[in-house]
Amino acid sequence: MTRTVQNATAIPTPVQDPELSSFLLRLRKKNTDTTSHKNTVDSYYNYWDSDRTVHTDNDQSVEERRAGSDKLTNHFYDLVTDFYEYGWGTSFHFARMFRETTFRSCVAQHENFLALKLGLKPGMECIDVGCGVGGPLREIAKFSGAFITGLNNNSYQVDRCRHLAEELGLSTLCKAVKGDFQKMPFPSNTLDAAYAIEATCHAARLENVYGEIFRVLKPGAQFACYEWLTTEKYDESDPKQKQIIHDVEEGNSISKLYTIPQCLAALRSVGFEIEEYADLADPNSTLAEAQDPWYLPLQGKFTLDMEHLHRWRMTPLGRWMTDKMVLTLETLRVAPQGTRKVSTLLNLAADSLVKAGEQHLMTPMFFFVVRKPAGPNGGNVANVAAPAAGFSVGH
Repeated sequence: MTRTVQNATAIPTPVQDPELSSFLLRLRKKNTDTTSHKNTVDSYYNYWDSDRTVHTDNDQSVEERRAGSDKLTNHFYDLVTDFYEYGWGTSFHFARMFRETTFRSCVAQHENFLALKLGLKPGMECIDVGCGVGGPLREIAKFSGAFITGLNNNSYQVDRCRHLAEELGLSTLCKAVKGDFQKMPFPSNTLDAAYAIEATCHAARLENVYGEIFRVLKPGAQFACYEWLTTEKYDESDPKQKQIIHDVEEGNSISKLYTIPQCLAALRSVGFEIEEYADLADPNSTLAEAQDPWYLPLQGKFTLDMEHLHRWRMTPLGRWMTDKMVLTLETLRVAPQGTRKVSTLLNLAADSLVKAGEQHLMTPMFFFVVRKPAGPNGGNVANVAAPAAGFSVGH
């Protein structure tokens, strides 16, 4: 199934086929319309060009990215989804890296931890806010038996999520819906639970997406999340630290990272009651001594251990080899123009995340559980947008 869509800014998305599993075949498919791919690359980079000249972000450019966050993130995932699946898998997030545990097991544990905290079980309906290609929602559906609806504003990822659910026999337990998580296409007070895994950081403002989650949840329901935030170690007046965080933002399509206090304030401002929170990436956190750093897969480790060798594509050497491969493919006109720039962007993201992780300037797993009040305040949704017409939750 080949898809190409004309968006509101008249820049067509790259030609993509959600049923293709091979990374090389996906690049060849995009190469059937090189202009669309190049225009998407250029459009994404344009949001960062003004900052690049001064090496830091400025208020005007941040506001421009926030105003265009929908297009910015859509273009980003049109470009990087195939790279993510090739190098990382179908769960686009980090995890606590417990020793003597495989990468895939750590990722699944990270996802199922949220299901346990939410008490998900058969008969419940839960939303995955910013579901990617559905790796977490499929795992959580299998683990809990709850019905999971994935919400995603990127058409290619939605198609890919639907295809993988069907292919793996899970379409009766989960579905994917195309929609903006800042204007959710669901009725108010209808969902039993919600979670988000490293996705809401793409919102123009956290208050926007948190407010929508609050609206669609039933009174008394819970929302659990892993959020990307800067920590108290980050000093924005330090040029070197600011450059690292700016590179994290550019390499991951984030208009501006919030701080931990700003995140908690945003949750309270839309009406949530905070039940628990913790920075699971904190080097001094509980169980830290039982873990390798969350960024280890990107940092790499010289070892003959088979588990580390299996994830070689994530390492600096693996990323260098992928970069040279796509350079060669682009030179031979097998991959579309701009593919090398995407590889360069992802290497910037990986290198900056390692630097930020080593200094604990940011966390990709600030964990929290919040609840929509069960009383009169829990049903007050007057200050948030109504759902788009024609959508409903459930099967």
